[in-house]
Amino acid sequence: MDIILIPGLWLDARSWDDVIPALEQAGHRTHPLTLPGLGASGPAASDIGMAEWVAAGVAAVDEVEGDVVVVGHSGGGNVAWGVADARSERVRRVIFVDTVPPPPGSGINEFEVVDGAVPFPGWDFFPDEDVHDLDDATRARTVGLTQSVPGRVPADEIQLENPARHSVPVTLLMGGLDEEAFEATIAQWGAYAEEFHAIADAEVVRIGSGHWPQFSVPQRLGELLVAAVAR
Repeated sequence: MDIILIPGLWLDARSWDDVIPALEQAGHRTHPLTLPGLGASGPAASDIGMAEWVAAGVAAVDEVEGDVVVVGHSGGGNVAWGVADARSERVRRVIFVDTVPPPPGSGINEFEVVDGAVPFPGWDFFPDEDVHDLDDATRARTVGLTQSVPGRVPADEIQLENPARHSVPVTLLMGGLDEEAFEATIAQWGAYAEEFHAIADAEVVRIGSGHWPQFSVPQRLGELLVAAVAR
């Protein structure tokens, strides 16, 4: 299977380096992406939004033949769902890594924009539940993998128009939530709950990690991805 790996905000293709071996040992072909405008600022960043990131994901699907699996971590989950919306006939499964399918018109989050871009705020910015399993050595090693993202990307509303996306099987690999806890949580999220429950075939699997399992438990994440692809 060709697997498109979409990183979350501030990360590039290198963020998947420790996960890829498990996928390739299982016989899969991996395509980790670096999305447009990463590290750019000023005018170079101002023309890039969520639509351009989704277009980059769609282009990656179009570059290979046959069915694909699309994986999206964190904010990359919005991109992955946009790809499923555009290429539902090609996407065998979407795997969300500690994130959920976004409803139409939703964004990722609001962050401070500096010279047209959102710089990485540092690991200390995030709540303990997200970073508790990133030790000092891992934080020091991975902060060098981060770059600013175009300011429009986190704030842009995602455009989803094809109801066929709901027929694409979905796996949610959640850091700390099992299926029961996830259902209780998403029930409070309005349109996000509606989008999730519109999916015909969806499962929730607990990773047992913080928000960046590709850094804290890459082997386990790789094994869970392999298992999800096999389904």
